[in-house]
Amino acid sequence: MPITPRLLLGPGPSTAHPRVLAALATPLVGHLDPQFLALMDEVQERLRRLFGTQNALTLPLSATGSAGMEACLVNLLEPGDAIVVGVAGVFGERMCDVAARAGARVTRVDAEWGTALSPDAMGDAIAKARPKAVAFVHAETSTGVLQPVEPIARAAKKAGALLILDCVTSLGGIPVTLDAWGVDAAYSGTQKCLSCPPGLSPVSFSPRAVESVLARKTKVQSWYLDVSMLARYYGGERVYHHTAPISMIYAIAEALRVVDEEGMPARAARHRAAAAALIEQLAPLGFTPLVAPEVRLPSLTTLRVPERVIAAGEAKLRRRLLDEHDIEVGGGLGKLAGSVWRVGLMGENATVESVTHLERALGQL
Repeated sequence: MPITPRLLLGPGPSTAHPRVLAALATPLVGHLDPQFLALMDEVQERLRRLFGTQNALTLPLSATGSAGMEACLVNLLEPGDAIVVGVAGVFGERMCDVAARAGARVTRVDAEWGTALSPDAMGDAIAKARPKAVAFVHAETSTGVLQPVEPIARAAKKAGALLILDCVTSLGGIPVTLDAWGVDAAYSGTQKCLSCPPGLSPVSFSPRAVESVLARKTKVQSWYLDVSMLARYYGGERVYHHTAPISMIYAIAEALRVVDEEGMPARAARHRAAAAALIEQLAPLGFTPLVAPEVRLPSLTTLRVPERVIAAGEAKLRRRLLDEHDIEVGGGLGKLAGSVWRVGLMGENATVESVTHLERALGQL
């Protein structure tokens, strides 16, 4: 069955760069071939620059972003360990679930969906729980909130806790500086601002995080995601662990080259300009932003749907956009289902032209 191309303006995946798609057709070699290992070294170094870190254990995990979340949590938490999780949307909720499945004692700090976590509330919870780890989402895909990192990072550092950060919808779209913030473990995905197909999760672990893993009293819950073993494949030893997805490594290598060629300052400015154009151009149609400007995520904007559209069925309008104009936008999740649209302007799609195309299509419906 032939696939009709779409303009992907949902919460992910985004449209892959043509060079990335071409890279997927590169002939396969073995996952221990010297050529492939050299490419892996390049990918790891480019990821370090993009994450803003010197962490040796920075790698493209052979799984999606949700596995990146699981890798960070199950490696750093043992049964009975305490963790404070900031919950401001679906993916904060998911952090709590994964941590609880790892046997951790979870203290959650909630924020109203569409708002940022309170640094004071997080700080109070951290001071009280004295946790082994603190975790929250940098760019909450379900709400479009960009969470300020530094105040919570300071509270975690003061308590001696490891800091875990979800960068799935921020990496490659806005600056990420793990070392400057004091983040110990972070994860992302390839299908958002990197404009690469889904299938890999860039992750990074600080030396302190690695020490914590090596000092565990129990084995990591997941064999596949145990970074003490992954480090032997992605590090100098090159000990066989699993067969890496060769073609996806080709793809992320090319995606990272594209990011480096544009440069993060220009790339971040492009994402901000596209988001501003979206809000301006859809305002006359009755769409208004859910999130306050100071914590609004450029790569994904959550828009309140006009009452007339809700009454007629917002999902029906989104389906018409898809069927009649080949444009995908996302609906709300959880508490926001049925009342908002999530419009992703990520990577290749972060352009004013994408916004204009959407505006014109809506005007014809």
